[in-house]
Amino acid sequence: MPRAFITGTAGFIGFHLAKLLLDEGWEVHGLDGMTDYYDVALKRRRHAILNQSPGFVATEAMIEDAEAVMAAARAARPEVIVHLAAQAGVRYSLENPRAYVDANLVGTFNVMEAARAAEVRHLLMASTSSVYGANTEMPYREDHKADHPMTIYAATKKANEAMGHSYAHLYELPTTMFRFFTVYGPWGRPDMALFKFVSAILEDRPIDVYNHGEMFRDFTYVEDLVRAIRLLIDATPVRPADPTEIAEGDTLSPVAPWRVVNIGNSRTVRLTDFVDEIERALGRTARRNLMEMQKGDVPATWADATLLRRLTGYAPETDVATGIRRFVDWYRDYYRV
Repeated sequence: MPRAFITGTAGFIGFHLAKLLLDEGWEVHGLDGMTDYYDVALKRRRHAILNQSPGFVATEAMIEDAEAVMAAARAARPEVIVHLAAQAGVRYSLENPRAYVDANLVGTFNVMEAARAAEVRHLLMASTSSVYGANTEMPYREDHKADHPMTIYAATKKANEAMGHSYAHLYELPTTMFRFFTVYGPWGRPDMALFKFVSAILEDRPIDVYNHGEMFRDFTYVEDLVRAIRLLIDATPVRPADPTEIAEGDTLSPVAPWRVVNIGNSRTVRLTDFVDEIERALGRTARRNLMEMQKGDVPATWADATLLRRLTGYAPETDVATGIRRFVDWYRDYYRV
């Protein structure tokens, strides 16, 4: 059986990816620090589900702990490492920037060292659409400039891309970075908009709607996202023998087996329309607290997923109405609402 080492398996995306690989017959060794950034009980429930598979083993440790990461990866004997653990949350980075330096810079370095020691055939690491920062050219293409991050979260993720490239070049370590676009769906994070909106509406509390609802996001359903990651596992980058032959639009490095790939739904949804869909799914009306744009936020995101489709033959396609209904069904069942 193929073997994967995944960081962040008690997290939203890591849980869904681990479940997908286990269902395909992979052996998965997960690592998660069970941090209290949000409800630890939700994280433990995710791991409890994964533990029902005989192919799953978990190590509870922080990615900032170099020895623990190395030991867990050594025990996993992975062919592939997928690094998803991170300090997430754009807004939280305004309150606690040091957490992002510790987890996203030091932690990622530890994972890259483990991948180098394990001589994996492919290292895949999560980046974010936030790296596009102040760029206003849309849809975002991977070759667009991403030199003006708006938050420390975005800055650490852009640094991760550069760190990954250096290791790919120095150690011939095939590396794929993927930029996520506003992921949502069942088992989501309580700090994310959909979770907060559903919870507040059901409890008849007002919801905070930033920029008076005039914000646009490329909402990407989580099962589509992890399917894309699964397919990218097999799209291993290879250092080009002749850099002049790199296909137009491919982000393959001319000096390393490294590329960066957008994973997004390739369509934008206005925040007010997103809330309308939540109201329809719940059969309730939201009390909207219209607010100004929050510091560090951007008015819009929109992915060009052409490269993903070229590499895998696949692109996310779940519409927000369907995705929101599935989240609401999960939420009502999980919280017995």
